[in-house]
Amino acid sequence: MKKFKTLLSVALLSLVVVGCNTPSGEEPLPVNEKELALESAIIPYIDNTVVPTYRGMADNALLLAEACAEIQSAHADGTLSEALIIEAGEYWKESRRYWEESEAFLYGAAADYNIDPHIDSWPLDKNAMDDLLADINAGKEWSIDNNINYGLLGFHAVEYMLFELSADGTESLPHNTNYTAAELIYLVAVADDLAAQCVRLEASWAGMDGVSATKRELLEEAELEPSINYGESMKTAGQGGSLYKTYQEAAEELVDGCVTIADEVANTKMGTPVKGAQGDAEGDRNYIESPYSLNSIVDFQGNIISIKNAYSGSNPTDASVADYIKSVNAELDSRVMTLIDESFDYIGRIPEPFAQHLSDKEATDAIDKVNELVAALEEVYAELSKH
Repeated sequence: MKKFKTLLSVALLSLVVVGCNTPSGEEPLPVNEKELALESAIIPYIDNTVVPTYRGMADNALLLAEACAEIQSAHADGTLSEALIIEAGEYWKESRRYWEESEAFLYGAAADYNIDPHIDSWPLDKNAMDDLLADINAGKEWSIDNNINYGLLGFHAVEYMLFELSADGTESLPHNTNYTAAELIYLVAVADDLAAQCVRLEASWAGMDGVSATKRELLEEAELEPSINYGESMKTAGQGGSLYKTYQEAAEELVDGCVTIADEVANTKMGTPVKGAQGDAEGDRNYIESPYSLNSIVDFQGNIISIKNAYSGSNPTDASVADYIKSVNAELDSRVMTLIDESFDYIGRIPEPFAQHLSDKEATDAIDKVNELVAALEEVYAELSKH
């Protein structure tokens, strides 16, 4: 039924376009045509971008949790090898990749259920982490439920337990095998918690019926079942029970999510440590994301991918917000697409370790380029907001 509705909407859109015959870029589309165009963009955005991204993250987070449990088991048997730690690290990187490619849509479940800070607070407080591990090794009781420091949970806590830097900080190495049994209890607990939060994100956008039976059981046992189907809510804008009065409202939130993450990449993820290296009191050169895995540049580029996928679609054939913007302001759409590609490229020119290249021209150039993208995306939001 939903597929028929989508096809009908597209057909009606085609009829309106033919009847209107308004030259591209001269006037905003009529409201009814605009709603149809944005509806045709929102549906594949949910089905082909948001849900598959969260599914990939959840699947790999579950594999990461299994790998951490294997490390614990092998340690208990005296057979722990570096290869097992490397394997877990690869699952961490893959789940992390999907997470970074989701950060253009941190509204909805990630915000409402506090999942973003729960799994991705950074930078890791190394001193607090070392103190916690010392307390755990000394027999102090600890559990996920009584831990109030999100900075010692999630991706970056697991990162610290699976990766370590070489003495000169230029290489990321697998963590040595000299864990204690208590430390591995902590690692497994945090990895399991991370996986549960990732599965909750998937179910929040796909619906409980849209995830596997294993995932449903995990959420039910952890009492983490989502109370809202965010994907269905956005796809049914204007209907009873939806969080959105119109598809324009939904598209505006989509674009605002792109603006927010672009600004964070430029002025927090890169800008804060670069300012610190320049001696700016507002900066902090140690404010580095994913420093132990040397994954910072991949993280930043993943955020740009998340913007591209949200704005123009994950698949070449997907209808998208970019299609609508192109129909009313082709120059703006072209500029945004160019700036997305340039931002990705400029960030890629910064060498790892990012922490050792904060004063390089490449870092400053990347910040400037991503800020250009921020400004262009703000123009997109303004264009969408026209009635």
